Amino acid sequence: MSDYKIAICDDTEVDRNYIKDIVSNWARQSGHSVDICLFSSAEEFLFEYEEDKSYQILLLDIEMGKMDGVTMAKKIRKTSDSAQIVFITGYSDYIAEGYEVAALHYLMKPVKEDKLFEVLDRAAKKISKDGKVLILESGGEIDMVPIYRIRYVDVRANYITVHADKDITVKKTLSEIEKELDERFFRVGRSCIVNLTCISRVTKTDIYFNDGGSVQLPRGSYEKVNRAIINNS
Repeated sequence: MSDYKIAICDDTEVDRNYIKDIVSNWARQSGHSVDICLFSSAEEFLFEYEEDKSYQILLLDIEMGKMDGVTMAKKIRKTSDSAQIVFITGYSDYIAEGYEVAALHYLMKPVKEDKLFEVLDRAAKKISKDGKVLILESGGEIDMVPIYRIRYVDVRANYITVHADKDITVKKTLSEIEKELDERFFRVGRSCIVNLTCISRVTKTDIYFNDGGSVQLPRGSYEKVNRAIINNS
């Protein structure tokens, strides 16, 4: 099985230890090895994170002292789009804000063991998928692009452009590239495939991504895209 580095950030010691016990139980039952680190504030975690960005799963309380969990997650997202962020909260008011930081899930307090097990299973599966790469050949050069870093793919004539850390244009059809992607991706009309996990906002006319970019939304696609985001969450 796999090794995971997990951070639990909660300003209540009882809650921190309770979540730690559940994570330890999950690791034993699933056969994973986990390195669990506990933090009592967002500031304490961010100080550690400056030196060590290898945390893969973050279990964050939202209501904490000076800095709340959502603000903390926004700071993390500036340097990492692969960490699996799970919010733990006593309130449902913050769910819309999790959209902006691509949170994997929300868990309501008191956290139930079976629910956290399910979320940790999803996080582990997503981490595994993030290791997959797309191999693109263009102009005699080969680029290996991590699939999770692709925001969208669009097509013009006989060429598609993959928009990731850089834009790469190759001679392929959109249907050919679609077969190499996974369930995180959704085809929007005839000319574009979007990464559902990179979307920050959808309007009637545009899809906006976490990096600030956007693509036009074809007429009649609004409901389909929103349904796909919900089904993928």
